[in-house]
Amino acid sequence: MEPKKPKVASDEAEDPLPTTCSYWVPRKKRRCKMTANKGSPFCGAHAPPTTSPSTSDEKSGEDSFQERIPCPLDSKHTVFKRKLAKHLTICNARDQETSLPYIVKGVNSGEDSEKHLVDQEKLNQIKLHELSDEEFYGLIGKVKYLYDKHIGSSIQEMQLEHKSLKEELNRKDYGQETLRQLTQASSLLGILEKDHQLMEHTSYVEFGAGKGQLAYYLATVLEGQQFTHSQVILIDRMSLRHKKDNKVANKELVQRIRADIADLKLSALPELKKTERTVALSKHLCGAATDLTLRCILGDGSASTDYVLIALCCHHRCSWQSYVGRSFLQKSGIGPREFAILTKMVSWAVCGTGLSRERRKAMEMTEDQPTETNTQRLSREEREKIGQQCKRVLDYGRLDHLRSQGYHAELKFYVSKDVTLENVVLLARPSISKQECQNKCS
Repeated sequence: MEPKKPKVASDEAEDPLPTTCSYWVPRKKRRCKMTANKGSPFCGAHAPPTTSPSTSDEKSGEDSFQERIPCPLDSKHTVFKRKLAKHLTICNARDQETSLPYIVKGVNSGEDSEKHLVDQEKLNQIKLHELSDEEFYGLIGKVKYLYDKHIGSSIQEMQLEHKSLKEELNRKDYGQETLRQLTQASSLLGILEKDHQLMEHTSYVEFGAGKGQLAYYLATVLEGQQFTHSQVILIDRMSLRHKKDNKVANKELVQRIRADIADLKLSALPELKKTERTVALSKHLCGAATDLTLRCILGDGSASTDYVLIALCCHHRCSWQSYVGRSFLQKSGIGPREFAILTKMVSWAVCGTGLSRERRKAMEMTEDQPTETNTQRLSREEREKIGQQCKRVLDYGRLDHLRSQGYHAELKFYVSKDVTLENVVLLARPSISKQECQNKCS
């Protein structure tokens, strides 16, 4: 064996190890964790502005080249003056709607059609126990009437599984929460497969993608079936860590767009021009985000999206301004105030007892039932039933809106209540396909 060559000393070896930035971040109550610049106690973002001499003649060429100034868009960080022009095009504080064609401020927010602006803050302060019996029972009567007339027992079960998640669902080391998420994702993928939506030349747009778990498994299915001309686009307004979509082997298959759904003009998204079809889907869209998504899908006033799959939840976070089914409710005498009360009653469906799911199951096994308080006008069973009916009435308003825009829309139970009480999915597709529409118009 040849003797090992002695290590050659270098100037780099003599440099001290990099240290972290010394800037104190008040919001996080800790120091910045970025690496400090060489020869400075601060990182590039938090380096203080260069102290400018009284005249430019006193400044050396090197100092002028390294001068840092506060960012004009956000004074909390600084930037090299020589790089200011480039920085303004990528700064996180920039006004994105002026630089991105698909960002239009408030394009999907909805408009308040009332003569006077609704004092939303005042409506949010309404307390159910303070309502008069006339108003309380009157609204419940309207909900029961609408539920019996439009919904009843029309929601059928569609609890499916996709083979790609079978191994994951059989793992014994996963906890209850992880298995719940996987069961939901498996059923949603199963629905896509059953409705023949897993195909080539399709853009799958996941709204409110979060950490991208559903998109990851969807991309895995597309990759396994070698759909090289399809793609998954994730839409979310937050930039999250530990994103699941980062683990997709084929990086070109998945793209993430950072945008608020309220500001997203879907038809202007350049990525959609690469494919022939568009499928909109979501596993978790809280309240108003569902209505913003529906407005985004219907933004061009036509049924341009080929398929819609949205798991519904968090109806208590719905907003009168963005809700798409306002005209449906107004025909039955439900306006902004009644809507605000309705969004409070929906909580009865998932927390009528005020106890967790695990606690309720434990009490059912021991035949021990929680004690009712005397402050409620309805029993626990009645509250849960009315809460569910309130949810479905709000969902039917969405169906009514989609149908008025040329879609065939329906609701399905996609998982059992043991998995989650938020177990309803909205499915929609154009009543007339794009090809049929083209043939009809030609």
